[in-house]
Formats: sequence, C-alpha cells, structure tokens
Amino acid sequence: MTDWAQVRADDFAVPTDRPLAELVSELSGLLRSPDPIERDSIAYSTLATWIGRGVLSGDQLRELGDEMARRFGDSELQARTFAPLILDCIVSAGVYEASWVPPFERWYVAESDLRGYDAKLGWLHAVAHGADLLGTLGLYPAVEPVEMLRLGIGRLLTPTEYVLREMEDDRLGYALAATLTRSELTVEDATEWLVPAFTGIVPPAATISPVNTNTTRTLRALYVFVDRGVRLPDASEATQIPHRAEIKAQLVEVLRLVTRSYF
Repeated sequence: MTDWAQVRADDFAVPTDRPLAELVSELSGLLRSPDPIERDSIAYSTLATWIGRGVLSGDQLRELGDEMARRFGDSELQARTFAPLILDCIVSAGVYEASWVPPFERWYVAESDLRGYDAKLGWLHAVAHGADLLGTLGLYPAVEPVEMLRLGIGRLLTPTEYVLREMEDDRLGYALAATLTRSELTVEDATEWLVPAFTGIVPPAATISPVNTNTTRTLRALYVFVDRGVRLPDASEATQIPHRAEIKAQLVEVLRLVTRSYF
C-alpha cells in the first residue's frame, strides 16, 4: 500500500512505483472510509489535486466519474457525500457525462442524513457537497440551468427535521446564484423555479419548521448574491446576475411567507 501521508507531504507528487490506475483505485476505495483522515485529508485531497493538475486522462476521469455516480446509491453515508466532490472536480476539469446527472439528482433530494459534521466520521456535508456539484453543473453549457435551479429548491423543500449548520445554506445559495448567471435564462426561467416555495413553505404557527428555516436562510443568502453579484470560479470580479429586479421581487414574496410581520 502506498504511503499516502508521504505523498501529501511531497506536495501530492505521483508515486512512480505503481501504475496510476492502481493508485486511483486505491484512493477511490479510501473515499468510502469512515476515517476522516483517510477519506478527506488523503483520498479527496490527493484526487482533487491530481484532477486539477491534469494527471488523469479523459478516459480515467470518465471511469472515475462513473464510479462516483454509482456511489450515490452506496450504503455508507460518507461514500455518498464525497461522491459529488469528486464529480465536481471532474466536471470542472472539462469532462462531463449526462448519465452522471440523474443519480446525483435522485440522491440530492432524497438524502435524509444532513449532518454537516460528525464527531467520528468528520465532515459529511451532504447539502454543501451536493451544492458544489449543483453549482458546477449549473454553469456547465451542456446542462439545462433550470434543471439545477429546480433541484436546489427541491432539496430545500424536502421534509426534514434537521436545521442546516456549518454554512450549508450559504453554499447552496451560492450554487443557485452561480446558476442564475447563465445568460440564456429568461425572466420566467429565473423566477418560476421558486413557485414551489409558495406551497412548500408553511406559514409559521407555534414553531418554525426546519424546512422553513433552511429555505429562508438559503434564499436570504441568494438575495445578497443577486443584489451584489457573485464571484464565479477563477473570476477576479463579481458577475452580475441577469433579471436582478425580478428575482429579488420573487424572493421577497417567498420570504414574506415566514417573516410577514418584518416588512
């Protein structure tokens, strides 16, 4: 077995004593590990660095992407939640397969364990890691941006008893904002994905539901991005979102359902 701690210490230099395919296979296996050091500090960090540096060929990236798409049905939570991170790296490197999207969409709205962090498993971040991939797909020319916008609101409105923590809502707000920068979106495209929130959010009674809390926090973050602009990957300045006035007006109407006495 490769000394991966030494690989990390050597600035992720690729070992020369084993075929690259074997190394990638071993790292992929470590992505399922319940040990956060093996999974996050070693497997994810190494694969992300190698993908970013162009170490893996296009065919190797597709093979790895296929494996990550299958991971969305894995029995282990940490395996499911780290799959979108690797797919995010792969798509960001310019390799994309349409077959990866449906498994991701099914998992993202259905995942029930939304813990950001666990004392034994470390970072899990289902919503945040999924949001990272959602935002990358939302910017990818071959993906319909409305599909990603609908996926985002679908995730928020899926019943849960868990209130998001560790900046999960901000990560999803950023992903939605990035998707909204797509120039082909019409006014209707940019606003109508929010329509399900008008029935999915229940006006508060004695308590505020986790769905209401998660949705309003995320949409408040999105409002700021729409108002101020969003800095896309590798950009030095913020990109302004088209149809700003119309999107903000729609967001206000959704937020008014929960905070109607505030404005």
